[in-house]
Amino acid sequence: MPRFDLSPPSPEQRDALVADLTPDERRVLLQHGTEAPFCGVFLDNKREGTYCCRLCGLPLFRSSTKFDSGTGWPSFFAPYEAAHIELIRDTSHGMIRVEEVCARCGSHLGHVFPDGPPPTHERHCLNSVALSFVDEGEPLPDPLQRGGAEAGPA
Repeated sequence: MPRFDLSPPSPEQRDALVADLTPDERRVLLQHGTEAPFCGVFLDNKREGTYCCRLCGLPLFRSSTKFDSGTGWPSFFAPYEAAHIELIRDTSHGMIRVEEVCARCGSHLGHVFPDGPPPTHERHCLNSVALSFVDEGEPLPDPLQRGGAEAGPA
């Protein structure tokens, strides 16, 4: 599997990427917000492809790992590659959870829970606005202009 450049965007690149975000995307990705359940654009997406970080384009999840969790958010049982996700202990809102952020740009994606299906028993519960989607066979996004694995198909 090709390796992706996980070094963070430069301050200038980050500013350019953030400038393109909608207010909802800013609230979720940059301020650790959560979109309302059952309204995300990717909740019922059944197409084959790859879900990527909305901010930096890093591939995060494959459609083959998506499942209907009944929670109201897109859910996956395994990441594209473990190194693409960073897990952080989250004690906000009087709960203890595990937050997921993009390993490259640090954008908030959602949370992971230990109640998913086999083989991992993980439920990566994500905000649709934190993601972009690339149909199978289409080029992956490369907003940081890194080439290499980023320039390949989903």
